[in-house]
Parts: sequence; C-alpha cells; structure tokens
Amino acid sequence: MNTNNMNLRKLIRDVLFMAIGATLTAVATKYVYDPAGLVTGGVSGLSIITRSVAARYFGREFPLWLSSLVFNIPVFLYAMKMLGFRHILRTGFVWLLMTAELFFLPEITYIPDNLLLVAIYGSILMGVGSGLLLAARSTSGGSDMLGESLHCHLRSVSVGRLIQIIDGIIVAAGLLTFGIEHTLYAMISVYIMGKVLDLVLNQGKTAKMATIISDAPGPIAAEIMATLDRGVTALHGNGMYTGDDKRVLLCVCSNKDLVSVKDIVKKHDPRAFFVVGDVTEAMGEGFWEEWD
Repeated sequence: MNTNNMNLRKLIRDVLFMAIGATLTAVATKYVYDPAGLVTGGVSGLSIITRSVAARYFGREFPLWLSSLVFNIPVFLYAMKMLGFRHILRTGFVWLLMTAELFFLPEITYIPDNLLLVAIYGSILMGVGSGLLLAARSTSGGSDMLGESLHCHLRSVSVGRLIQIIDGIIVAAGLLTFGIEHTLYAMISVYIMGKVLDLVLNQGKTAKMATIISDAPGPIAAEIMATLDRGVTALHGNGMYTGDDKRVLLCVCSNKDLVSVKDIVKKHDPRAFFVVGDVTEAMGEGFWEEWD
C-alpha cells in the first residue's frame, strides 16, 4: 500500500472519529449533564451554568449551542493568534459540528432522579467521545485549547495544570449555581470520564512484558517464537550474587499470550526467574502498527 492510500485511510478514520466523538460529546452535554445540572468543566460546563442562570434570574432560555458558540469564538481567535490556523483546524471542525448538533438535536424533557446513574452514564459518553477526538488529534475546544494557548505566555506552568485551573474555576462556578451535591456527583463523573478516556486511547496498545532469567534460554525463546509468533530479545546479564553470566530474555506479548509464555517457561525450566510488567503502549509488528 502506497503512502497516499495510507494517508487517505488515516484521514478518513480521523474524520470518522471526530464526527462520532463530537456527537457523543454533544449528546452527553445536552441530554445528560444539562438536565441534571452537572458541571464537569470546559465550555460545555460553562454553557450549562449560563443556561441555568439565565432561566433562574432572567426568565429566558439561553440555548446551549449559542453559549458554546459565544464562549468558543474568543478562545479560537486567541488560539489562532498564538498557535496558528493549521494547529486548530481539526478542533475548529469539531467545534462547528458540535455547535450544529446542539442546535439541531431535538429537545427532550428529561428530569433525572438518580444523579449517580447520570454521572456514570454521562461520563461514559463523554469519555468515549473525548477519547475518539484525542485519537484523531483533536479536541472539543474550550479549556483544552485555552490552556494550550495560555502556555505560550506562562511557560513555567504546564498545559495540563493550566487546563486544571480553568476547569476548576468553572466547577467552582457550578458549585455556586447548583450546590454541593451536584458538584460532588460531577467530580465522580470527571474521575470515571478520565478512566474511560484512557481505556479508549489505550485500546489495542497495551501489552505485557515478560522478563525471563533461565538456564535454558535457547529452547524457551525458540518455542515462544515458533508457537506464539512473538519476538524474543536476549540481553547479557550477570548474577551479582553468583557471578554467573546469563542471557536475560525479554518478550512483549498480548494479555492472552501471557499464559502460554508462562507454560513454555515452566516446561523448559521450572526454576526460572519470571517477571511480568505492564506495557502501557506497544507499537510495531503484531501490535498497533500505525505511528501517530
């Protein structure tokens, strides 16, 4: 497959991820978080606060799509100045799509009576949506983009910390608007959302790394490579207690292959020293082959 075809496939995949991610985020905001009054940060949280304040004190409905548009415009203009147009192109596409979906999605009267279920299912929708957006190298804008732009001026503060500060201010505003109970449930939602997001981003990339110190490295490596089609790397090792030289085998495998690796090691050397570690991301043949 030539490079042009690979780039086209990757672009189509990214556009699909951005479309699904934007839709899930819009659905979670409009049908889950807004009716329940849960503020998890970002422009979506600020839009929910604005909608509630406008209805409570001014007797007017302020649509989510309009507040999202109003709040994001200065953020995008600032980001365009600081980061450049190409840097925000994908996020701009997601922002416009989300704004349109918040406008066209039908209004559904829904009064949740179980905030815990709302927090859980809302965080699943938002976590999957945000994970797909990040996998396509995009975001929904708002605090993420503002934090990245502010980092150009505040170099001593990390982007992650700036985003936390911005979201913290919005959550604090939600506390004043909806009360402590809703804020506590929102914090539960933020925690679950992060876990779901990590799960989406790491799907297909996690693995196990087996470290094997044995007196039979040759037969163990040969059977792993022959039966599991996994690569094995031999490193030179020296036992500090015995002074003996040994070959240390390293094998990165999937979770389902780990049991077979254990059986092979036990078969050839029941006294082998066997250590298993978690690999958060594995790329290359047999794993996630596309380097983003």
